[in-house]
Amino acid sequence: MTDKIGAVMVVGGGIAGIQASLDLAESGYYVYLVESSPAIGGVMAQLDKTFPTNDCAMCIVSPKLVEAGRHLNIEVLTYSEVVKVEGEPGNFRVTVRKKPRYIDISKCTGCGACIEACIMKKGVPSEFEEGLARRKPIYILFPQAVPLKAVIDEKSCLFLSRGKCQKKCVEACQAGAIDLDQQEEMVVMEVGSIILSPGFDEFDARRLTAYGYGRFPNVITSIQFERILSPSGPFQGTILRPSDQKTPKKIAWIQCSGSRDMTEMGGNEYCSSICCMYAIKEAVIAREHQPDVEPTLFYMDIRAHGKGFDAYYERAKEEHGVRFIRSMVSRVAERPKSKNLMITYVDSENHLQEEEFDLVVLSVGLTPSKGAREVAQTLGLELDAYGFCKTGGFSPLDTSRSGIYVCGTFQGPKDIPETVAQASAAVTNASGLLAGVRGTMMKKKDLPPEIDVRGGEPRIGVFVCHCGTNIGGVVNVPGVKEYARNLENVVYTDESLYACSQDSQEKIKDAIREYKLNRVVVASCSPRTHEPLFRETVREAGLNKYLFEMANIRDQCSWVHMHEKEKATIKAKDLVRMAMANARLVQPLHESIVSVIPKGLVIGGGVAGITASLKLAQQGYEVFLIEKEAELGGNARNIHYTIEGEDVQEYLQDLIGQVTAHPLIVVITNALVVDFSGSRGNFSTGIMVAPTMYYQKIEHGITIVATGAEEWKPTEYLYGEDPRIVTQLELEGSIASHPEETTQLRQVVMIQCVGSRNEERPYCSRVCCAEAVKNALKLKALSPGAKIYILYRDMRTYGLLESYYTKARKEGIMFVKYDPGNKPEVKKEGKNLFVSLMDDTIGERVALKPDLLVLSAATIPRGNKELANLLKVPRTAEGFFLEAHMKLRPVDFATDGLYLAGTGHGPKLISESISQAMAAAARACTILSKEKILVGGVVAVVDGERCAACLTCVRVCPYEVPVINVRGEAEIDIAKCKGCGSCAAECPAMAIELMHFREAQLEAKCQALMS
Repeated sequence: MTDKIGAVMVVGGGIAGIQASLDLAESGYYVYLVESSPAIGGVMAQLDKTFPTNDCAMCIVSPKLVEAGRHLNIEVLTYSEVVKVEGEPGNFRVTVRKKPRYIDISKCTGCGACIEACIMKKGVPSEFEEGLARRKPIYILFPQAVPLKAVIDEKSCLFLSRGKCQKKCVEACQAGAIDLDQQEEMVVMEVGSIILSPGFDEFDARRLTAYGYGRFPNVITSIQFERILSPSGPFQGTILRPSDQKTPKKIAWIQCSGSRDMTEMGGNEYCSSICCMYAIKEAVIAREHQPDVEPTLFYMDIRAHGKGFDAYYERAKEEHGVRFIRSMVSRVAERPKSKNLMITYVDSENHLQEEEFDLVVLSVGLTPSKGAREVAQTLGLELDAYGFCKTGGFSPLDTSRSGIYVCGTFQGPKDIPETVAQASAAVTNASGLLAGVRGTMMKKKDLPPEIDVRGGEPRIGVFVCHCGTNIGGVVNVPGVKEYARNLENVVYTDESLYACSQDSQEKIKDAIREYKLNRVVVASCSPRTHEPLFRETVREAGLNKYLFEMANIRDQCSWVHMHEKEKATIKAKDLVRMAMANARLVQPLHESIVSVIPKGLVIGGGVAGITASLKLAQQGYEVFLIEKEAELGGNARNIHYTIEGEDVQEYLQDLIGQVTAHPLIVVITNALVVDFSGSRGNFSTGIMVAPTMYYQKIEHGITIVATGAEEWKPTEYLYGEDPRIVTQLELEGSIASHPEETTQLRQVVMIQCVGSRNEERPYCSRVCCAEAVKNALKLKALSPGAKIYILYRDMRTYGLLESYYTKARKEGIMFVKYDPGNKPEVKKEGKNLFVSLMDDTIGERVALKPDLLVLSAATIPRGNKELANLLKVPRTAEGFFLEAHMKLRPVDFATDGLYLAGTGHGPKLISESISQAMAAAARACTILSKEKILVGGVVAVVDGERCAACLTCVRVCPYEVPVINVRGEAEIDIAKCKGCGSCAAECPAMAIELMHFREAQLEAKCQALMS
C-alpha cells in the first residue's frame, strides 16, 4: 500500500471541482486543482441569482472560491491543462501544461494598475461578460477572481502579437510582476487518482439561424442575460438592450434553444435539464429589477422537477406575472428601424400569431465543453453518443479507465445541487482507493499567536460591502462607511464591491496589522453563510476569531426595503451602530479539543443507506447500518429494471451481499431509533431491536439519514375498486413476475401527476414521467399491437432521459396533454373502464376504453416525523428532510455531523440516490478522518451559585443538553451545546449566559438601537 500516493488531481475549477477539492483536502489528501481559465469559479461565477431561493450566486460561491484558494492542502493551477496521464490507479504521473500568463503571480497584487496603463483603450470582447463588454489585453477575469491575478492575452496584446507597444503596463506595475518573456512550462505531478469536472459549454446559438442570434443585436442568450442582471455585469444590474442601451419592456424567453431538437435547426436530442428553471428565475428577477417588465416564456414542457422547483414555477405565474405560452417558436424576425423582434408562434387554439418584443432571450442548453472532449481523448475515456463521459447507471461516477472519476455536467446535464453532490460522491471513489495513505502528504497551517487584547481600548475596523448592487443598489454604502468612521472606537473604515472576495480578505488582514485592530465589524450579507469565512480571516491575522461581529445589511435591510432607499440607508446605519456596540464588548472565546469516534451510523437500509455504509467501510471506518424493516432493500425491492434496462434486483442482491459480508459493517434489522444525543464527532444513539425489544447503545462520530420514500396509494381515479387500476410500481412488478399476462392488452392508459403537483403535495415527484415511459416501452415490447396513452401535464424526462421519450413517440405511444383544472375522468360502467379528458392539442374531448389504467402516483417520504424530532433535524412542509443549503450543501443537515441521502431528501432516480449516498459518505469523512476536533466557543455557561435547579433549562433545550449534576446545579456539556440560547433566555434566575451573546452585549445593542 505504501507505493500509493496520497494526492488527488481535480481537473476543472467550477463548483464541482472546488467542492471535490475541499472535501478531499478536509479528508486528508493533498489536491492539485487544475483549471484551464485564469481563475476558478466556472459558470456559477457568471450567474446573478440561483433558483429556487433567489440567493445571490456570487455571494454563495465566493466563500468557496476563497476557501479553496487559501487552503493549505489545495494547490490551484490556473491557466493550465492536462496533456498526458501515465501509470495506474494509486500511482499516476500527470503532465500539466502551464500556459504563459506573462505575469508572475507570486508578485502580482491584483491592484489593476497595469490594466489602467494599457494603451489599447477599446480592447476586445470579454469572454466573462459574454461579449457584452470589452476588456483590455491585460485583465483580471472578474472582480472576485481567485486567484486575483492579472493575465495577458497574447493574441490581443500589441507587444506579444506584433511587437508594437510602449509596454506601459510594465512601467505601471510597481510590484514588477509583468514578465513578457514568460514561456510555457510543463510540470509533472504524481497523484493516486483523478477526478474530472471540466464543466460545460453553452450551446452555440448561432446554429439556430431561424432565431437570428448573431444577426439581430437584441436576440441574446440566457447566459448573456445573467450578465445583464448581475450587479457586477456590463450594465451594473440595469436591464438594457444591447442595440441602443434602452430599457426593454416586453421580454421573451424561447425555451429548448438547442435542446430537445432533432430538426434542421441543428440542436441536441437531449434535454439540458436546467433551462426551464433558469429562464423562470431570470423572468422573476427581471420583474424585481424593473417592475413594469412583461416577461413571456415560450415552452414545450416546463421541467420544474427539482426540490421546490414546481412551487417556484407556480409563484412565477401567480405572484410575478410571468406569462407562459406552450408553443415552439418557429422564427424570429427584426424590425430594422426599432430593432424590435417579431416572434411567430402557434397559440393554444392552433392559431398562427405574431407578437412584438423588445428583447428575446434564447434559453440555450448545455453541451460538453471542448476542453472536456480533449481531456477525454488525452486520457482515453469512452464518451456517449452526445459527447458526455460514459458511466453506468449503478456506477454514475466511474469512467472507462480505472482510477479516474467524473462528476458534474461532464457526466450529463444537471443543476448545481446534483453537481455538488456528484463532486462529493466522486471523492469517495477517488479517496477510497487511497485510504491507506490518507494524511501522508498533508501540510499543516501555522497560525500566528493570538494577540492579547485584554485591558486594551477597543480599536475597531469597519468594512462595508456593496455586494454588487444587492446592497449598493439600495443602501448608500459610502454614506454608511462615513457614518461608521465617526462612531466611538472606530480607527479604520473601508468599503468593497464584495467583502468576501479574496482581495478583500487580504485587505482586512492588512488593516488588522497596520492599524492594530482588535475588533472587526463587517456590514454585508448573512452570517449564516459568511461568518465562518470572516472569522477565519481575522484568526489568520492574529485575532481571536470571536472578536468579529457582522451586521446583516442585505437580508435584513436592502432586500426587504429595496423600494425605500433612504429608509434602508438609515436602517443600515442603525444595524452598523448596533454591531459596533456589541463589538466593543465581545471577548475572546476558546474552544476545547475532543476526540472523534471513528465510526458511522447509517439510518435506513435501502440502496442509499447500503451504498453510504459500503463507502464509509471502504475508507476504513466501522459502520452501524440500521433498518426498521425485517430485510434490507427499501423501495428498491419494488423496482425491477431501470429505463436504461439495467436489472435492479440483481444489483440490489449484490449490494445486500456486500454489506452483510463486510467485516467493518454491523447490520441491524427490525431496529428503531429511540434516543439520540451528542454532537459532531461524538454521538450516542439508542436503538430498540424487535422482536425481543433489546435496547442497544451505539457510539459514533457521524450520522447519515437515508430513510427513503415510498409510492403513495391513490385515493382517486377508482384506485382500489378494480384490479385493472394499478400504480406504476404495481405494473412493474406484474411485468417482471407475469409478463405473459401483458401480451393480451389492447389498450393501456397512464395518468401522470396522481397525488403530485396539487394543493396537498405541491411538488413534482420527479421520477414518474420516466417511470411511465419505461413501463410503456416494456409493454410495447411485450405487446406491439397495444395502444398506449400517457396523459400528462408536462413530460419531465429531463437530461439524457429525453431519448427514451423520443423513442416512445417513435414506437407509437401516444402522449396527450391535459389541464390540471380539467383533469381526466375515470368511470366504470358494468365491466368496462372509461377514461375521458379534454385534449388541449385538438380542442376536443377524448374518450378511451382501457384494459388497464395505470396511475403515476406521488412519491412520499416514509414516516420520518418521529426520527426528525429525535435527531432535531428539519423537514420541508411536504415531510422530506431539509438540507443545510439547497445549492451548495445538498447532503448536509444544518447540524454538523448529520448528513442525508436518497429519497428521504426528495424524489430521485436510483442513480441519483447512489450519487447522493456516496456524497454523504464523503462529507462524513471530513469529520471521521480527524482524530480530534474543536468544540465550544459560542455555548451556554451556568453560574452554579445562582442556579436554583428549577429544571427550566432542561425542559426548554431543544437538544436535551442541560442536566442537574450531583451538586444540584444545572450543567451544560459544551460539546453538545448548539449555542441556540433557549436556556439563557428562559432561566428565571438569570444563571445562564450564552457566550458571545451575553446580557451586557444584548443590552448595549438595544441601547444603540434606541439612541
